[in-house]
Amino acid sequence: MPSVGISSIYSGYSVAAGVTGNIFAFVLFVSPIPTFRRILRNKSTEQFSGLPYIYSLLNCLITLWYGMPLVSPGIILVATVNSVGAVFQLIYVSIFISYAEKAIKLKIAGLLIAVFLVFLAIVFTSMEVFDSNGRRLFVGYLSVASLISMFASPLFIIVSSSETQAFLLLRLHISLPFIWLHVYFYAEVSH
Repeated sequence: MPSVGISSIYSGYSVAAGVTGNIFAFVLFVSPIPTFRRILRNKSTEQFSGLPYIYSLLNCLITLWYGMPLVSPGIILVATVNSVGAVFQLIYVSIFISYAEKAIKLKIAGLLIAVFLVFLAIVFTSMEVFDSNGRRLFVGYLSVASLISMFASPLFIIVSSSETQAFLLLRLHISLPFIWLHVYFYAEVSH
């Protein structure tokens, strides 16, 4: 009988942690808004990089797929929050492409197309090659790899910012929610 009580308590904590994680994720997704207001106001991407938003879009798409019932039953909150994140990232990338210089515009547009092609290849491969358990592992490992690339992309900006001394381009309020969201995500998944 105590296991039912513990299971009920765990379930309640799990839902609370899921809602908290979604709140952190939403803060994460809206944190670039000041940057994009500046881009819209100045009608220029200035020295900003579009790569973090490309990596974030890929991460949101892969993690969205990971949260779908066909891949990982029972974690639909992961899919819903990442679908919202994918919409935000797509808007950011679209704005970036609209105001970037021609060479950068072509590069980011090409990467955007590549993101969608990679995502479609992942969906196709996971459905056609793997059984349900293998699919979950395959997409889960890809999700981890995309998280690492998403975290690594701001490091390139740090190096670029330190070389050009343009520290205004690196914003702590954008990076910190990424860290907290994924600390939560991995703590939740490890249970």
